Amino acid sequence: MSSHHIVKEKQEPALYIDELGNFNEELLGQLLEWSPTLLVNGENYDKIFSLGLKIDVLVNGNGQETQEDTKVIQGPVDALMVAINYLYEERYPAVNVIAKKFDLEKFAGFEDKINLVVFTERAKHYPIKTGFSVWKPAGSEFLIHGNRYIEVTNLVQNEEEIFTVVKDGFVEFTFSGQPIFISEPI
Repeated sequence: MSSHHIVKEKQEPALYIDELGNFNEELLGQLLEWSPTLLVNGENYDKIFSLGLKIDVLVNGNGQETQEDTKVIQGPVDALMVAINYLYEERYPAVNVIAKKFDLEKFAGFEDKINLVVFTERAKHYPIKTGFSVWKPAGSEFLIHGNRYIEVTNLVQNEEEIFTVVKDGFVEFTFSGQPIFISEPI
């Protein structure tokens, strides 16, 4: 018996590929598993097209020929901002972003607008609200971005912003104000 998954539009996070670099192919396959809306930075269109992927939206393209039914959007700012603003305006609840590096300044401001996870070659980065807790095995690491006062449970700080899980169990983050970004190795 074969299994077919039927996904309602916008039920799964969209996927925006800003820059693929040496991103793990297996993880890319997992992010594409449920056939999300796929947006691609115009600078990377040819590389993504060569992988045989159906591209739904080309962002800030350079006049290249596109696949049938590919929507082209242009904006006055970098492709990342254009893509996230487009998804927000189209009422997508979530997006996974693949980028060469995580730039906190680029993503700050979107954490309340859209559920956002940024993947780089070695880590995933995402915003959390106060009270966020997650079960992790001992030795797992988190990088906490920014220098705000934050209280944590079951974590010990071992470098400037790196925290390690002390024992198997839940870790919790408590702080005041806006959501903060944390990162985990992948």
